[in-house]
Amino acid sequence: MTVLIDPPNWPGPRGLMWSHLVSDSSLEELHDFAVRLGVPHRAFDRDHYDVPETVHARAVALGAQAVSSRELLSRLISAGLRRRKRHQP
Repeated sequence: MTVLIDPPNWPGPRGLMWSHLVSDSSLEELHDFAVRLGVPHRAFDRDHYDVPETVHARAVALGAQAVSSRELLSRLISAGLRRRKRHQP
């Protein structure tokens, strides 16, 4: 059971770069970690939390494993937790 975080490589609101926070075992584990990290539930998007660069080091200090974006996605898919966005016709 591991919570993963990728590098803050994604441009987002407030001029910050953003990371994805996921679990490779359960959404329950992910939500529990997000609460400990102080990330609001509104930051949750289908299968991950979007977190600003200012949170990255704290997430790692709390036990999140820093991985590449490619590895994060691979492990999310392998765990069966990937929830793709549905496309509107």
